[in-house]
Amino acid sequence: MNPKVKNTDDYLNALPLDQAAALQKLRKQIIAAASGCEGYFGYGLPGFKLHGHPLLYMGAAKNHCALYGMIPKGFEEALVDFKRSKGAIQFTPKKPIPAALVKAIVKAKVVELEARWAAEIVKKGDENAPLKTAKNVTKTPDRTN
Repeated sequence: MNPKVKNTDDYLNALPLDQAAALQKLRKQIIAAASGCEGYFGYGLPGFKLHGHPLLYMGAAKNHCALYGMIPKGFEEALVDFKRSKGAIQFTPKKPIPAALVKAIVKAKVVELEARWAAEIVKKGDENAPLKTAKNVTKTPDRTN
């Protein structure tokens, strides 16, 4: 990646069209699933913060795109068709992560983040903090999208 790239739009504009379109779609899915999250650019990648803390990142390499961040437990079976590691899910523009699965992963990440930082979020009085509990989120993808 070009070291002069310093924001998400420049990052996406530097990619081949199919990868840029796939990441733009993923970007919209993440923002829709995590109410109150904000985009930012960190570690040379487009990322998303919630309550001031990193939630997820996305990026592209020569032969794939990826969603980066510790993947919550319970998604192994749903991700069986994707190359993955503890901190990444690789996909291609022709075979993106299904929207319902992205939504479920993001919602599970939100629960993890809010549980980890709950005291700080409450102290700040963040009006966007629903402080979900794990009981409120299902790991089974919502098929409505």
